[in-house]
Amino acid sequence: MAKSVYSLVLRDEVVAEIDRLAYRMNTNRSNMINQILAEYVSMTTPEKRMQEVFSRITDMLTQSGIFQPMLQPSDSMLSVRSALAYKYNPTVRYSVELQRSEEGAAGCLKVSLRSQNSSLMLYWRQFFSCWNAIEKHYKKELHCELEAGRYLRYFTLPQEIGSDEQGEMIAGYIQLLDDCMKLFFDHLEQPQAALREIEVRYRQYQPMI
Repeated sequence: MAKSVYSLVLRDEVVAEIDRLAYRMNTNRSNMINQILAEYVSMTTPEKRMQEVFSRITDMLTQSGIFQPMLQPSDSMLSVRSALAYKYNPTVRYSVELQRSEEGAAGCLKVSLRSQNSSLMLYWRQFFSCWNAIEKHYKKELHCELEAGRYLRYFTLPQEIGSDEQGEMIAGYIQLLDDCMKLFFDHLEQPQAALREIEVRYRQYQPMI
């Protein structure tokens, strides 16, 4: 969907209200006007589709009581958090970032953990190294990265499925990942047994992203 620069003559009071609304929606004036006009003419923009996906993800994750929504840093990103049952209950952050695209949803899930506890970070890296190996065994073309305290998982979703289905696929993957991570940390004394169970769960679920 191409964009061009247009000159419009608007009342200052109208622009002021648009700016306030854009601030509340964590976006800019141009995007806010674009969204308002698109809704008026019944057109679904990539931005609107992303918000529909995020809304579905939020609904699915928060209804369990396990995840808490976080302040949305931009209109193309959604973040939720979950507590890990380890010393001092560290917080795991899941951030979904989507790209504006007409071909479907494409983006990245960033899973991050901040801690000065070296043992915790060692277990964290051990889990994601194994999780990465499991994923690549079943998804040969998978693109993911493991960094210090952060795991990046890239994904694409086909255009033919709706926003709700896209949101459900992403939320389902986050739920699976969070559940498997907590299983691993609940059985640190038997990591191999936990990893076998994690692979069973992954194989049974077969994530669509």
